[in-house]
Amino acid sequence: MISRVNKHCTVELQALPQRIGQVRRIVSAQLRYWHLDPLIDPAALAVTELLTNVHQHAEPEKRCTVEIDLVLDQLTVSVRDHDPRLPRIGAAGTGSTHGRGLALVAAVTSSWGVQERQDGGKVVWFTLAVPSAAPAAAPRHTRSAGAAVTFERPPLALPAAAVRTAARSAVPG
Repeated sequence: MISRVNKHCTVELQALPQRIGQVRRIVSAQLRYWHLDPLIDPAALAVTELLTNVHQHAEPEKRCTVEIDLVLDQLTVSVRDHDPRLPRIGAAGTGSTHGRGLALVAAVTSSWGVQERQDGGKVVWFTLAVPSAAPAAAPRHTRSAGAAVTFERPPLALPAAAVRTAARSAVPG
């Protein structure tokens, strides 16, 4: 019997703008290495938005961990930080330059959610469906029990031009 090896990647960082750009490039390179090229743009955009949230909101420190897991037909990317405050989709005004990040994550991913951690922090994650021609990995583990909220993709999606514009303007890199 041939079993597929789990595919996993972890990056620890301090969520500063230059580091966010580096992690976006690491995620893109890892997905390219795993032959998941169709997932590069949505994953890079979504991880940039989650890391930008850590940079803007996390206290007392900006340290976080990004994990990428490929299990069967699903890619999961999670960002773990030490701030207990949970993110929420805000109602951004038409002239506001903030408050749209989680809406972008919801628009370009299959699902996303947040899980409180017993150490006082949280994990914010998103999933992307792996195209059927891409390789898959065997199940690695299940998320630990605890308070978790999952958000399915909303029926309203952003136009592709808006997503490309947001990806370029979010964080230099």
